[in-house]
Amino acid sequence: MSQLSDLLDPGAILLDAPAEDWREAIRLSGDLLVSTGAIGPSYTDAMIRTVEEHGPYIVITPGFALAHSRPDDSVRRTAMSFVRLAEPLSFGHTSNDPVTLVMALAAADSSAHQAALAALAGVLADTDSRSALDSAASAQEVLAVLGAGDAPAGSPEDAADGAGSDTAEPVAADAGGPDAAPTGAAHPVPAAASAEPTDPDTVPSKKLILTVCGNGLGTSLFLKNTAEQVLDRWGWSSYLDIEATDTISAKGKAKDADVILTSGAIAETLGEVGVPVEIIENFTSQAEIDSVLRRIYAI
Repeated sequence: MSQLSDLLDPGAILLDAPAEDWREAIRLSGDLLVSTGAIGPSYTDAMIRTVEEHGPYIVITPGFALAHSRPDDSVRRTAMSFVRLAEPLSFGHTSNDPVTLVMALAAADSSAHQAALAALAGVLADTDSRSALDSAASAQEVLAVLGAGDAPAGSPEDAADGAGSDTAEPVAADAGGPDAAPTGAAHPVPAAASAEPTDPDTVPSKKLILTVCGNGLGTSLFLKNTAEQVLDRWGWSSYLDIEATDTISAKGKAKDADVILTSGAIAETLGEVGVPVEIIENFTSQAEIDSVLRRIYAI
């Protein structure tokens, strides 16, 4: 899979750009991809329509938006662009506005960019790296910060992509789990986790968590990566699978999942699906996802 530095051309980086509103900010990010030959102009229009249809779910962490749409014939190769706005803009997100950084993702398929998004999540979650992006004076400085997030082969991010399997033991919904304040060490799932629950108010886990966005290729992968890091820390990665998907597919798959993790805007689109739908505000926050999953799995 492509690394973050492989997908971002120096010519697709624009610093301190003026924009009147979120539509113009997304258009700036798309124009950069057009200028480098990665996409045709229609893909930029599709990124804007996605927000118009699904709301500001692309604002996945404070001050940062990941613009994207479904792959189509206008996407010539998988690529990303980077725009730092001259002035912060409101995208309509209740907790992550205003936005100062906008990156656009054009994905030619569903897998080539997964490692890049994992690296990007790590950069945005690191306070020093995020500050460096806010103050970078050149495209090369931006690339240096983002390049630091590229994970080598065999890294935890690569391992996380394979978390969960068809042969994993089921985890009961009331299974014991990690300590109240995890320190980063693995916490093995107790042997009782593979047995039928003794509490009549609990049910066996279906071993599946869904992360959902409008297209299933961008922000849902971002959220999947962070959730996998939480399970890795618990030592639960072989017991639960996490699947990134789009809103339409999620409605059909919900019956097979324990919980759906998504944004507030996408939760409104999904409506009632028969399983808990948990809103995550900051897609890079392991602490927020940790808290939600502890509640869901009663640990």
